Amino acid sequence: MLKRYPFYIRGTVILFGLVLLVYALVNLGGILIPLAFALMLGILLNPLTVFLENKCHLPHIAAISLSILSAILFFAGVGFLLYTQVMRFSDQAHIFQEKLAEMGVKAQGAISQHLGITVQKQQQYLKEGETALKPILASTVGTILGWVSTIVLLPVYTFLFLYYKALLLNFLYEVFAEANEQDVSKVLTQTKGAIQSYMIGLLLEAVAVATLNSIALLILGVNYAVLLAVIGALLNVLPFIGGILAVIPPILIATLTKEGIHTQIWIVIAYLVIQFIDNHFLVPYIVSSKVRINALISIVIVFMGGALWGVAGMFLSIPFIGVLKIVFDRLPDLKPWGRLLGTEVPTQRKRPAWIGDRIGRRAKS
Repeated sequence: MLKRYPFYIRGTVILFGLVLLVYALVNLGGILIPLAFALMLGILLNPLTVFLENKCHLPHIAAISLSILSAILFFAGVGFLLYTQVMRFSDQAHIFQEKLAEMGVKAQGAISQHLGITVQKQQQYLKEGETALKPILASTVGTILGWVSTIVLLPVYTFLFLYYKALLLNFLYEVFAEANEQDVSKVLTQTKGAIQSYMIGLLLEAVAVATLNSIALLILGVNYAVLLAVIGALLNVLPFIGGILAVIPPILIATLTKEGIHTQIWIVIAYLVIQFIDNHFLVPYIVSSKVRINALISIVIVFMGGALWGVAGMFLSIPFIGVLKIVFDRLPDLKPWGRLLGTEVPTQRKRPAWIGDRIGRRAKS
């Protein structure tokens, strides 16, 4: 018979374990971040690899290599398109600087006139702000260098994940299938299929949002429409706050390149319509309604991911919690946790059995 320890001992052990886990994740971020992105990419490319092996009768290594090459060409095409947009932006950077300087002078005059803060005091505040931003800029450079190493390691890790897929799956079967092999096999098969459909759905959603953003910005005549559309689609991965952040760059560009505020108003309206389409049509029917995460968990997990691994953690947190919900929903003992992560709100609160018995006894007496 197993000894059951008091709650305060079990709670302390669990808390200590979580602290050690977070400490390990923070310190191993440079290794785990490329692995996490490679695992996501491997899940996305696995159906293509299986198709090339079964339908085109390619050898295993050739199918994996062709799948990864296709992904590299796709991202290279997107990168080249964004590069041309960035070059156009850099060619007119001096115009934007002059426009920003002009707007800054007007803003300083308005602040001095209406708020009573002198221009000299405002400039002092700006210098203090620049000093405070230097550490942030240094960390940003470090983040960019980290992304470069991630990009270099990504195809290598992805190839190895796809090559050793059978080994990894067999390991899971052997570890978890001792008690009931059939149930574990069913759970792993369903989880693998759900994760693949979920990740492919996220990719399709990002492409659809980027296309809608591009169409809207091109119609409104906003410069660098494709670049801003892709940035908006990437930010859209972050729930709730992503939609707000995505509208800021096109509004800023429109303010610098156009007179008046009509374009900015239409940008806000267009992005609100796109958010409505995304939330009510793309996410339920493309991503999967069964893997929707509620607002509370989404916001908390995004900020936790940002605190853990920075920008990479924010983008990885949503697929991670979605995959976690898929696993929870398919394991009987963890289904309450899956319901906690989901969007379904119960119509009434459950009562423990002993409360119901006590109420019944009071009613009889």
